[in-house]
Amino acid sequence: MRTVSERARAPPPKQADTRKNLTTRSLSLAPFALSKSKNNNETRDAGGTLRLKGRNLTECEHVKLGAYHTLELESGRSFTLCKEAWEPQDAERIAAACDPAASADVAAVLIQEGLANVCLVGSCATVVKARVEASLPRKRGAAAAGYDKALERFFARVYEAASRSVDWGTVRCLVVAGPGFCKDAFRAYLDDESRRRNDKAWLDNRARVVLAHAPSAYKHALKDALESPGVAALVADTKACREAAALADLHRVMASDPSRAMYGPGHVLAAAELGAVQTLLLSDALFRVRDVAKRRKYAGLVDCVRATGGEALVLSSLHESGVQLNLLSGVAAVLRFPLPELEDMQLVEDEEVLAAATRAGRRARAAGR
Repeated sequence: MRTVSERARAPPPKQADTRKNLTTRSLSLAPFALSKSKNNNETRDAGGTLRLKGRNLTECEHVKLGAYHTLELESGRSFTLCKEAWEPQDAERIAAACDPAASADVAAVLIQEGLANVCLVGSCATVVKARVEASLPRKRGAAAAGYDKALERFFARVYEAASRSVDWGTVRCLVVAGPGFCKDAFRAYLDDESRRRNDKAWLDNRARVVLAHAPSAYKHALKDALESPGVAALVADTKACREAAALADLHRVMASDPSRAMYGPGHVLAAAELGAVQTLLLSDALFRVRDVAKRRKYAGLVDCVRATGGEALVLSSLHESGVQLNLLSGVAAVLRFPLPELEDMQLVEDEEVLAAATRAGRRARAAGR
């Protein structure tokens, strides 16, 4: 549990069931942890619900003062969070997440034969809105006769899922990506089916549907689709694509000039003290460690890099770029000039921070599959 005191207050839902002893007034809970400990809170990504557990600070007829209670926060429900101290990076992320213009920049359909994932890529998270699976017969042999009909039924289900999930009022483009020729066949099906149904939403936005290559139809393959030139040109100014481009640049520098790329808390902190960091990449998992002093140390690292003219990016673990960064300890940097002597030094890394980033990467990768 965090050492900083925290309180939450939320208004009651529109329909409260008093028969189940649910409160109909505002509740204030404190303290609570924002980690994923089962004893303190539980996050359900599919339903977008955060459950907070703690003592009640406002007495009412349904919940006694000081009694333990669980408060459910859902998407679209307002609440108030009180803390003794706010980190600047947390305030920036909350402001970005609350900006309607910054959400759902890109929609994507990752598709291969028998599997499709419909995703929305926003400024703070990548959400899988629908997953379509189908068993297709083989192209050869006795079952080949039913292959075309089964593939058409599969495409129809993906078409319906995409129609329900994509809001063309906020989405800049729809990326259809996958291996082989399945994505091309689905794009042709989109054009034919939208004309047959006279679907205005698809017909008016045909130019915003872009084809891209991806190694598979799983969520982690979305990174490759966003890095394709056709997609990057349309959404170059979005936060998700900027993060993906920065991570790709880090890998490129690591391969071509290793002394200009550092990862791990010890090496990156040492490079920042020398004023050598040009681009800093941090995982948001680093700001969830239990030790407040360590969180403030990384907040200070961000301020230090920006003060010396560098760029600091905090990558979300709900994006594939954040997942990849967590595999590199959660902190990395591209330097202005080579530091071969620093590269050869054995620096002690922060084990707790490294463990937190690694756990976040494993959870996100498991959820993506």
